[in-house]
Amino acid sequence: MSAATDKLAAVAGELHAPRAGVASLDNVIGHQNMQQLIQLRWFAVVGQVATILVVHYGFGIRLPLNHMLQVLTCLALFNMVSLLRLRIHGRVTNGELFVALLVDVATLTAQLYLSGGATNPFVFLYLLQVILGAVLLKAWSTWTIVVITGLCFAGLALFSRPLPLPLDHDRGLWSPYVQGMLVCFALNAALLVVFITRISRNLRVRDARLADLRQRASEEEHIVRMGLLASGAAHELGTPLATLAVILGDWRRLPHFSSDPELLQEVAEMEVQIQRCKSIVSGILLSAGETRGESSEETTVRTFLDDLVEEWRTTRPVEEFDYENLFGQDLPMVSDSAIKQMVCNVLDNALEASPHWLRLEATHDADALTITVTDAGPGFMPAILAEFGKPYQSSKGRPGGGLGLFLVVNVARTLGGRVSVRNRPEGGAIVTITLPLAAIVLEEDEEAPAIADNAAPSPEQPMTPHPTPPPRSASC
Repeated sequence: MSAATDKLAAVAGELHAPRAGVASLDNVIGHQNMQQLIQLRWFAVVGQVATILVVHYGFGIRLPLNHMLQVLTCLALFNMVSLLRLRIHGRVTNGELFVALLVDVATLTAQLYLSGGATNPFVFLYLLQVILGAVLLKAWSTWTIVVITGLCFAGLALFSRPLPLPLDHDRGLWSPYVQGMLVCFALNAALLVVFITRISRNLRVRDARLADLRQRASEEEHIVRMGLLASGAAHELGTPLATLAVILGDWRRLPHFSSDPELLQEVAEMEVQIQRCKSIVSGILLSAGETRGESSEETTVRTFLDDLVEEWRTTRPVEEFDYENLFGQDLPMVSDSAIKQMVCNVLDNALEASPHWLRLEATHDADALTITVTDAGPGFMPAILAEFGKPYQSSKGRPGGGLGLFLVVNVARTLGGRVSVRNRPEGGAIVTITLPLAAIVLEEDEEAPAIADNAAPSPEQPMTPHPTPPPRSASC
């Protein structure tokens, strides 16, 4: 029951992760959209100050400067509070964006009430708030903005005093009212182009990331199904493999086999291959979360890579294999079958393409482990390079082709790393696996510095791994 519960919890975690990613992405986009509103509000404060001064002193149209500047002061204070709130709490909801636009509508209404009401040519700035609401808000919020701006316009027409402007619309551009409408139109157009373009870019980035998250969710669901299928197959294979091992052990003791060195050698080879199959089955079960931790062992990065390469080299028919471990200062880690199988998958694919020569190089770059596998084969086709890491993208022409590299990419991504591929100009391909050391190495417990300087650390000092997939041990 415990193993089944662990498996269900693991599956639930895999399927919950993309949804958590969507929520986090919405928070980021909301944060960016609020930043755009704050910038627009600063622009409005500066623009209103300039407009008020030009109209009052330049055109000689008397305005209640004290009251209008008080409204602008309130708007600036609200903008500073919004900026502080955005820095302290990054999460921005639809309701907060809605309230921010309502404050903008309220201040615009107050300014228009003090400067002519519905006869003020800048009354069309209401359209800017409506369009921003249509882009940023949910449908009900947008329609609420439409209703509120409409009521504000009607209220200004009923209760405000018009500006003492001459009715000289026939003068065209020489009319102050027409000039005000022209400025309002240019301002509306410029602000819409600048800020709607920015907001639309944010939304396009969100849509692209959402598409990536959906693709990742689909791939992870595919991996979960394959893992459950592999776990079931491993259970079914365990019994016949054990039976074959017993039968071969009995054959080894029979006179007919023990007296024939050639047959005895074949039986020994069969036992080796069955043992390898049992190791693979055990690795599948461990990867599925069963008998977890029973075979895990502490090692170091250099030793782990050396053992992996030695095991792979002795079980594969490679003619020439160059291996160079340039990791440098060694670090402790737990032997992980996921990493081992990932590297073995890359080596197996390279061996199929280039059976005569392979090269593996391990380096330590800053805070990452880099494993580079180079072959001298034909290289990747352009279509495979474009779709690298997606399931069933293979030029081998057999069912299930491409799953090995698909798993490699997803294991690396789970550990916070990445996989890159490129073709060599002289022929062949290079596959580079980059894994963050924080995801694979062990570090001492944070309480270790509390030990006195003159005291040696205890052999039982616990080693605390970074959050990684459960440690496992399995054959390539």
